[in-house]
Amino acid sequence: MGQAIGFQSKAHPVAYIYICAYCGAPTYFDPNGFQIPGPSFGENVGSLPQDVAALYNEARSCVKANANTSAVLTCRKLLMHIAVEKGAKPGQSFIEYIEYLAGKGYVPPDGQGWVDHIRKKGNEANHEIKIMSAEDAKELITFSAMLLKFIYEFPARIKPTSVVTT
Repeated sequence: MGQAIGFQSKAHPVAYIYICAYCGAPTYFDPNGFQIPGPSFGENVGSLPQDVAALYNEARSCVKANANTSAVLTCRKLLMHIAVEKGAKPGQSFIEYIEYLAGKGYVPPDGQGWVDHIRKKGNEANHEIKIMSAEDAKELITFSAMLLKFIYEFPARIKPTSVVTT
């Protein structure tokens, strides 16, 4: 890691630009402390297929850029990609993808409410003239992360063992 470098405006109140010592990219802080780009929201999730990981991280980046409606729509699209990656046929309706995930056991017990909430918020963002809030986006990313952990990360942590019969 290198040394941190920063710049500040001469105007009052003062704004700052810091260069990240790790990645070398700039970050702007306005006088109220608002950061652009902001930090990524949500947990890292391991063992994801490439397309699924790309969409999940895109949703996280949308929050970082204060693009909350886009984050909600991306979480909706993420469910479709998960279903297809797990064997659903491409070109189905959104509800068919949701039913596929539930019917094949990819939704954890008592987790149908998570998926239904993502579906409803995604539908609001997609079909209504409504702007989604940061809280909406963060909530859906949190639910999506739990679903991704259940479907991909946790199963990948278990090493296959021989079947024991009694």
